[in-house]
Amino acid sequence: MKYIYLIAFTFCFPLLIQAQPKKIKVVYTDDIDRFWKAYDSVATTSDTTKQVEFIQQLYVDKGTPGLKAFMKARDYDAKLWVTLIHKYPKFWKSIRSNTLTIKNQVPAITRSINNFRKLYPEMRPAKMYFTIGGLRSGGTTTNDMVLVGAEIATANENTDASELGDWLMNVFKNQQASNLVALNIHEYVHTQQKAGEGRLLLAQTITEGAADFVAELVTHQKNNNAYMIYGRAHEQELKDKFLIEMFSTATGNWLYNGSRSLHADLGYFMGYVICEAYYKRQADKKEAIKKIIELDYANEQQVTDFLRESGYYTEPIDKDVLLKKFEKLQPLVVSFTPDLNGKDDVSPALTELTINFSEPMGQGYSFNFGESGKEHFPLSGVAGFMEDRKSFKLKLSLKPGQTYDFVITDRSFQSKAGYPLLPYKVHFKVK
Repeated sequence: MKYIYLIAFTFCFPLLIQAQPKKIKVVYTDDIDRFWKAYDSVATTSDTTKQVEFIQQLYVDKGTPGLKAFMKARDYDAKLWVTLIHKYPKFWKSIRSNTLTIKNQVPAITRSINNFRKLYPEMRPAKMYFTIGGLRSGGTTTNDMVLVGAEIATANENTDASELGDWLMNVFKNQQASNLVALNIHEYVHTQQKAGEGRLLLAQTITEGAADFVAELVTHQKNNNAYMIYGRAHEQELKDKFLIEMFSTATGNWLYNGSRSLHADLGYFMGYVICEAYYKRQADKKEAIKKIIELDYANEQQVTDFLRESGYYTEPIDKDVLLKKFEKLQPLVVSFTPDLNGKDDVSPALTELTINFSEPMGQGYSFNFGESGKEHFPLSGVAGFMEDRKSFKLKLSLKPGQTYDFVITDRSFQSKAGYPLLPYKVHFKVK
């Protein structure tokens, strides 16, 4: 009898091993319950030290590896959460019920991940952590983890954003609860893509568009984000504009520009339609998915070949010609008042500098450290644009004998027509 039992176990054991991966937990929501428990405890005292301790002990210390990773990625800590709870009471009250509904979405997310595995058998294991973040990110990825800030990801037009800035208000009004699964599958797809970000706008848009396209395939749910709706209605216009800009490294008109643009993140749409065009042209759909996911976005030749193979643009594409067209459309820095760039006798008493542009500029501005780093950054503030918007005044803090440098970047500086500034390096020495 023992021999019969042993045979039975031997035959069943491989089946058990085969079935186990399907039972591995992939989606974690425990951090959400822990946050609200800590949140309720914060309300029991007016002592801020004790409030920080409640967040630390009840939320942070007991948090998942995903929460720890999110805190590191976005520089969150217990003090920040206490500050935000005090600063935005209406928001936290209105978002609570939304975050608690995420548990109801877990089965749909799990099914979509299983669908993803069928489409892409090479899929590497990854885990998805829903947390309550510090209002700096709705979601990101790190290695094999998807990190979701549920306080942003679950917000919608009914969320009370009256205490928040324009960026979050715009994000919330364009979000729908029905998009939550697809949004997070999008992030899950990112865990499967090759590490390393492409420099070209084309590469970055395909990176994001690929995640949207694959998410739509595995969720069987049409992407109705605001940028997709606008993109479908204005595709030819966007297609022509993107053609001229796609080989530049300027992303400000297309990606991560929710705080500066009424129609934000249209690069996601362009990446999506390029991937869709490629997919439709391939006879072997599984191989097409594999190519889309495993594309090396840091390899400019691979990205350019992928665009050509997609057939999205029917005319021949000449990168050098397009870059020259793009550069002619970019606004320029034409002079400084006073003229200090390249000089080695700048007065240490100088406290203001005016940048003069070739044409009227839009709303944004951005500066980066130069090659010498933070210690040689001369800017102490901004006074802003002059009335004609062709000049921008900066505040300086200079020390005798010091060398300074900084970069006027294309990240936010752009013309009223929407073209990014040609970046400009500034270098000078104080006498």
